[in-house]
Amino acid sequence: MGFDLSGNSWKPDSEKMGSTDTGDYFPEGYNKDEEVAFSSGMMGSQAMLNSEHDGPQLPGLENVGADAIMMGGIEQSSEIPAGMEFIPSSVPDGEYLINVAASSSGSEMAVSVKSPCMTFEDFFAAFSTDSHPSFSVTPQAGRMDRRSGEPTEFKVKCEPNGASGDLTGRLVINLPEDNSKLTYTFVAKSF
Repeated sequence: MGFDLSGNSWKPDSEKMGSTDTGDYFPEGYNKDEEVAFSSGMMGSQAMLNSEHDGPQLPGLENVGADAIMMGGIEQSSEIPAGMEFIPSSVPDGEYLINVAASSSGSEMAVSVKSPCMTFEDFFAAFSTDSHPSFSVTPQAGRMDRRSGEPTEFKVKCEPNGASGDLTGRLVINLPEDNSKLTYTFVAKSF
């Protein structure tokens, strides 16, 4: 034997010592009916174990329902803010073709737009200043659902008022909180 510098002279008895790992075994005398159930406490402090606890999670909010008056909350703008510019992107997010008679009262098209944002976002929609004046869009303001939610429906109307040929409009949907925008090009074939 060599000189031990560790200061500990203990060594395992190889003939008697087996693995030091212990398996996942139940202890002797284990009875599952007498032990705490596996699922006990899984719901944490939110567990509703009996019907006595049915009701509002926050005391004092018992009256929140259809007849409750809500004060404050998130306000949604219904008008386009003064000074907002609708400058189209160089590459549109989509292109649409509308056929309309020049002498008709116009043609309307529904456009479904999925939000590119992770959260609910306020939007403002209008046609760019270089668009033909026959184009209009509704709604002009609102809130888009998040990316995984329902798309927002826009109604684009073209009223040529006698103008014929290819009428072009570029719809810009500003998402100011996300600092982004969507652009859609509409070409109305007016005959």
